[in-house]
Amino acid sequence: MGSSMGNEPVSGLNGCRVLVVEDEYILADDLKMELEVHGAKVVGPIGNLGAAQAQVSRDHFDVAVIDVKLGNKLAWSIADELMQGNIPFAFVTGYGADAIPERFQHIMRWEKPCDMSKLAEDVRPLCAASKRRH
Repeated sequence: MGSSMGNEPVSGLNGCRVLVVEDEYILADDLKMELEVHGAKVVGPIGNLGAAQAQVSRDHFDVAVIDVKLGNKLAWSIADELMQGNIPFAFVTGYGADAIPERFQHIMRWEKPCDMSKLAEDVRPLCAASKRRH
């Protein structure tokens, strides 16, 4: 077959519920497909700040991958709520590190365009951290 993936998820995301907050449809869809290939259960993608905030309030996910800018709004309020809830998350953004507020400097950040396979692998430690908090 030539594929090293087989039917088994390669990164241990099996069952990890990942909230995807991204307003660029193609990127959001690519990210969703890549995470699902690795065994994650994707919540979303959600491309609207209000809908994303409502989902964060409802929970039903283990970790989140959020775009910094949704339309013309910045997603810092979502990031603050995730930090307060001790929910692991990472940013996907077109912005450099200097655009990220000091309080989020320790948060994993992928700059667009990103390698979706690498991003999915990088979600694994977030899922592991989420499992430790339950």
